[in-house]
Amino acid sequence: MKVERAVLRELPLELREPFAASHGVVRHRRVLLLTLRGEGLEGWSECVALAEPTYTYETTDTAWRLLTEVLLPGVVGHPFADPRAVLDPVDWVRGHPMARAAVEMAAWDMAARADGVSLASKLGGTRGAVPVGVSVGLEPTDQRLEDTISRHLADGYRRVKIKISPGRDVEMLARVREKFGSVSLSADANSAYTLADLPRLRELDRIGLEMIEQPLAPDDLLGHAELQREIETPVCLDESVCSVTDARLALHLSACLVLNLKPGRVGGHAAARQIHDLMRAADVPVWCGGMLESGVGRAHNVALASLPGFTLPGDLSASRRYWVRDIVDPEFEVVDGEMVVPAGPGIGVTVDADRVASLTVREAVFG
Repeated sequence: MKVERAVLRELPLELREPFAASHGVVRHRRVLLLTLRGEGLEGWSECVALAEPTYTYETTDTAWRLLTEVLLPGVVGHPFADPRAVLDPVDWVRGHPMARAAVEMAAWDMAARADGVSLASKLGGTRGAVPVGVSVGLEPTDQRLEDTISRHLADGYRRVKIKISPGRDVEMLARVREKFGSVSLSADANSAYTLADLPRLRELDRIGLEMIEQPLAPDDLLGHAELQREIETPVCLDESVCSVTDARLALHLSACLVLNLKPGRVGGHAAARQIHDLMRAADVPVWCGGMLESGVGRAHNVALASLPGFTLPGDLSASRRYWVRDIVDPEFEVVDGEMVVPAGPGIGVTVDADRVASLTVREAVFG
């Protein structure tokens, strides 16, 4: 295969409602969509970087700059025998896994279409449907939180993950546990705590959480290892693991008992599969998190989540959970707590080209 043309677009998508976490409130997504074309094939992907550097140092604008000034000019015109090799012409680039993942993941879509198979199959997926959970942002009142959870449970989600921060944590979660009983419940701190909060974090043990996600700073693997030794609640890493090397170190330090594995965060599907295999060999469960993706990014996540090591429900919410109208057809739905893995060639859904064109606010074309 050969990348003959690349088109990068930015389009804003308004969320149905604001999504709040400890690092801020998101009201709309500046979505970056990438299309690679060559030899009659095309591949789609989404760069998952946020508008502000609240999750990682990458942002929509840094990714746009790297993609338009370095990555896409470097790969257009070059053949690749395997999607893992598409970035070989720019292998000198360091960091920026989200920008690099956008190119690599589009190449996986192209390669799957070339083979006439689904992306899930191309990646080694083994399931036709995957269990799904839902992530609930910080709500201003307990009643609002309980109403939101009730609505999502009625929609069939199998696990509820609640964003927490100091002052909105133990008591809030205890009330949720009392009201909803044995529902699978976890918490996501987005690095809002330090080891000085250990007494507070120990109190979570009595609530029976499935996990606490990313309680400490992303670069504090030693702190996470110490925390895991001091609490019963399983620690789940997210922002701390941005590469295969990070994953190996986390295992070596026993810094977590669960891993949230997002392909965009770790540099693409190849790295995600390596990390999946590492964790599976170590008997550490993984699940696929979300970054408020459009249907394009969600299609990639669902395909990856069909691999056998993804044993916990992922943040793979239905399209209507976030968007009044998605940009793919069919939109993603949750049925009986599961999401069907698209079986068509490549990502298995059709991008609504007219809607994308109508929403695009900037575009860069190469080749």
